[in-house]
Amino acid sequence: MQNKNHSSRLITSILASMVAISAMSQSSGERPQLVIQIMVDQLRSDYLDLLQDYLGESGFKRLAANGACFENIDFDIDEVDLVSGTAMFVTGTYPRINGISGEYIYNPQKKAVQKILADPSKMGNFTNEKLSPVALKSSTVSDELKIHSDGLGYVYSIAPDAQQAIILAGHAGNGAFWINDINGKWSTSTFYTDVPQAISNRNYKNALSSRIDTMSWAPMMDLAKYPGIPSHKKFYPFKYIFSASRNDRYVNYKRTALVNEEVTSVALDFIESLKMGTRGETDMLNIAYSLSTYSDNAGAGSVELLDKYLRLDRQLGRLLDAIDNRVGLDKTLVVLASTGYFKENTPVDEKFRIPSGIFSPSKAKSLLNLYLMAVYGNAQWVDNYHDDYFYLNQKLIKEKGLNLKEVRNNASSFLRRMSGVAEAYSVDEIIDGPADGVSKHIYNGLIANHVGDVIVKVMPGWTISQTEDSTNPSSKHIRTAAISTPAYILHPSIKAQKITSPVDATLLAPTISRLLRIRSPNAASGKPFILE
Repeated sequence: MQNKNHSSRLITSILASMVAISAMSQSSGERPQLVIQIMVDQLRSDYLDLLQDYLGESGFKRLAANGACFENIDFDIDEVDLVSGTAMFVTGTYPRINGISGEYIYNPQKKAVQKILADPSKMGNFTNEKLSPVALKSSTVSDELKIHSDGLGYVYSIAPDAQQAIILAGHAGNGAFWINDINGKWSTSTFYTDVPQAISNRNYKNALSSRIDTMSWAPMMDLAKYPGIPSHKKFYPFKYIFSASRNDRYVNYKRTALVNEEVTSVALDFIESLKMGTRGETDMLNIAYSLSTYSDNAGAGSVELLDKYLRLDRQLGRLLDAIDNRVGLDKTLVVLASTGYFKENTPVDEKFRIPSGIFSPSKAKSLLNLYLMAVYGNAQWVDNYHDDYFYLNQKLIKEKGLNLKEVRNNASSFLRRMSGVAEAYSVDEIIDGPADGVSKHIYNGLIANHVGDVIVKVMPGWTISQTEDSTNPSSKHIRTAAISTPAYILHPSIKAQKITSPVDATLLAPTISRLLRIRSPNAASGKPFILE
């Protein structure tokens, strides 16, 4: 009788174990009902380490404690920015393939600078901006998820910045929404046909314009409590307000920590009103937060920047708590990544005697033209300069029957000898591949029809005077020191783990696609990073 009872208990135990294993297998094998992709502009790993004792349990700490934490995502392109970093993340490939090299491009025909997503064939809702993802030349994770569901899954994006919102939504998304710089409305492009009631309610019943003059941003703690801040920066607390009399009040608002609270509120409106993650289809909400510096004086090592991190951590916790309550984090894939750079534009005071100088594109353009005149005759050989590139007068070169490649090489050779120039290459040298002397990150970031004839890289410590560039009238201080930028993946099938070795940013998209059991974006060449 005892043996019979023992056998019965053994069989029951085995059956229970088989049921548990089966349940675990089903749980980890089910596609998440909700996908939350979060991009944080200029997020740095070292600041998160510095603030560990000040972070709450529901935000960054929850992601690190329950998912995969990548400490060092490597973007490996020249001067990654908000737009190019986001495009690399969602497409799994470099600008030379996905078509997105940065926020702005120079149009040689119009002799004007324009946003890279400018599309005059589209109109704007609640904005005069004409934008679309037409310049994005490959599919995104959002696109592939939409295709996989045959269009039944929702895909939306919410961001402070227009171009980032559009790239996150991709080509197939239901809608992309951003805060208009002029009127503060949540805006979109007619490329997308879906404007949910949540946006209309926000714009008409709870408009930012009706609240902004009552808002202010000030430190959330006593100044002495912020870690790692030099003592001379702790004397005076900051306070930023947004007077209705200022035309730039919405632009300034988007530079503060308050914009992340607005983004979270709109994101939660979408999840609630659209019942995202509870409809039987896999829905995706793309969210963009910002940690950009408020001003040159409120950048690295400032109370303002640390305060932004702490406030963002609370907004992240607010978002994740709401998702857990409504959908369940066990049914949700959460991905959070940095845009891969940190913009610091404050030159070092001369009293510290760090080697420095001023590189004037205007003077360099004049000197280059004089040199080309001496070689090829009296004419205007140089058209313009924008974002490290000199543009030659290709029409004139063709009319004179000159070899364009030869003129480019002569120009790069001349510019290479200028004071303050670290590197100078003709576009031909770069397009032919990362040959001797040409950095691979320059090659990865180049789009042949968006660049000039010669690229010039200025020495670290120097300042580029850009007063004649309407898109960036201030000076640009050069720092090439790399920073560590993190990424997190929270998914029911993966355990907590930390990856400290560098991971190429192009691997994130195929990794996310693998977790969703969908195709990788069509230009993603890397293999998924295998998570335990």
